[in-house]
This record gives sequence, structure tokens and C-alpha cells, in this order.
Amino acid sequence: MENNENKFLICNKIYSKNKILGGIWGLIIGDAVGVPYEFYEASELPVLEEIDMISPKGFEKSYSNVPFGTYSDDSAQFLCVLDSYIESRGFNIDNLANKLYRWLHNGLWAVDKIVFDVGDQTASALTEYEMGVSPLKSGFVIQEGKGNGSLMRVLGIPLLHIGTDEELVEFSHKQSVITHGHICNQVCCAFYSLVAKNLLLDKSFEVAYNNAILTLKNIYKHKDEYLYELENNILPDDILIESGTGYVVDCLKSSFKVISESNTYEEVIKKSIALGNDTDTTAAVAGGLAGIIYGYNGIPEKWYKKIRGKENIIKLLDKIK
Repeated sequence: MENNENKFLICNKIYSKNKILGGIWGLIIGDAVGVPYEFYEASELPVLEEIDMISPKGFEKSYSNVPFGTYSDDSAQFLCVLDSYIESRGFNIDNLANKLYRWLHNGLWAVDKIVFDVGDQTASALTEYEMGVSPLKSGFVIQEGKGNGSLMRVLGIPLLHIGTDEELVEFSHKQSVITHGHICNQVCCAFYSLVAKNLLLDKSFEVAYNNAILTLKNIYKHKDEYLYELENNILPDDILIESGTGYVVDCLKSSFKVISESNTYEEVIKKSIALGNDTDTTAAVAGGLAGIIYGYNGIPEKWYKKIRGKENIIKLLDKIK
């Protein structure tokens, strides 16, 4: 792939273009590679070496009518976040909620404008929004809903955000409540965003992870409910066995675990999918961070070439200033 070591100037903050593009394409490609394997248990999947964007012969892909190389709702919503942030020159919850609504009903950012995968909570929340409920409240339609539908798109914010960590956390919370209002979802999104920011600043994954925890604990020191959620329901090592399900904490921790045990972008994606279950989202969430770590140049060109709908994405990325 071509050299991308020059810099993107995003307002007054400079990040490596290789890392920015790595995060963007890392998420999208991870999603697309994971789509054919969604809903399968780990024991039902091909061996690790055979997991690829085109699934091996004899394996029945999850969506028979969806061509290989097609990304799903994960990437389409992520692109809505990027699009909104660029258009609004910052975070604007009303603009983002409108784009998510247009994705669901008009196929905005979906490949061929076809929406073939949407979570129940996301659909319910956007129905609430359609009925006039504020985007600050629409995501509470299912009070205990803790799916990963807002985590999968939040990377668009740290990739383009300028400002304080407090603002990054606030925006990560707010983008979540459009569809997933529970505090658990908000905290997971903020945690992920802070890890991403540290990785963009050339920190190692271990340092990025630990820095994010320290920052989040400091920001939450006067928000008892948020701090409790982080310390008791997200951070403990024994809170769950990572298995790539749609539960937001599992998705987050599965992604972190795979990254910590891998040495290349491709290995991260294949190991994410090998966990089974919500394969496209785990691979998207892990892939976004892995793309930052290994850079755009570390993403297999064979996968990039197979991604459908690249032309429109490239036009959007040209707007990043």
C-alpha cells in the first residue's frame, strides 16, 4: 500500500495520517471480514488459518445474498459519525441522530444503500427519535439494554476530536445515548475513546489502556454512578469470559484481549472472528484500534481491495482538514 507517513492536520492537532487511515479502514475492513461468520459459535467456525474475507468452500456464510467485501451496520454508523463530525465541524448530537435515522431508513452510508443488519435496541431507539423523542433520551427506550451498538461506531469521535479528555468522554457518552443510554454503554464508549486517543499519540497498547483507566477514574471522581460502573462492572478481570458476544462489556474486553495477544492487524481480525458470535462487531471494534496500532500500511492490501463502496468513503475522507 502507498506510503502514508505524512501528517493529517486536524484543526490544531497533528496525528499520523497512517494512524488515522489505519483506524478508519481497520474498523471497516474488520467488519467486512467478520460479516460472513456472524452468529456462529466458535466451535462452528473454520480454523484460524482459513478465516478470510472470502469464507472457505463448504462454509455457509451468514448472509447468503450479501456479497463478500460488504461492511455492515457497524461501519455504516461509524461513517455517519465521521460524516456528522466533518459536516458539523465537531460533535453535534442532533446532526448525528439525523444521520443515523437516515442510515436506517434511507441506507445512508450502507453499501448499495441496503441495510441488512440492525440491532433491536438501535431500531427501537431510532423509532423513538422518529416520534419526536430527544436524542438525549431515545436510547433509554430499553432501560437495561447493554448491547454493543454504540461502541461499534464511537471511534469516529477520537479520530477527529480536538479538545480535552473531558470533552472526549462527554461526546462519547452523548453519541451512545442516541441508541444505547445505559451507563454501562456510555462508560465503555468513553473508555474505548480514551484508549484510541492514547494510541493516536503513539502510546503502546498497555500504556494506552492504563492511561485511559487513570483518566476516566479522574473524570468520574465526582460521578459516583459512572465510577462504580467502571470499577465494578467493566474493569474486573473475572467479570466475564471473553467470547465475542453482543454484550457491550464482552465486546470491549474481547477486543482488548485479542489486541494484547496479537502481533499484526490480520492476526487481531482473525482472532476476533474466531471467538464466534457477534463476529463483525468484535472485529470492527478491535480492528479500529489495531488499525491505529499497525497503521494503514499494516492492513493487508488483499482485504482493502475487496471492500465494496470504497469510492464514497474516499470522497468523505477527502473532506478531513
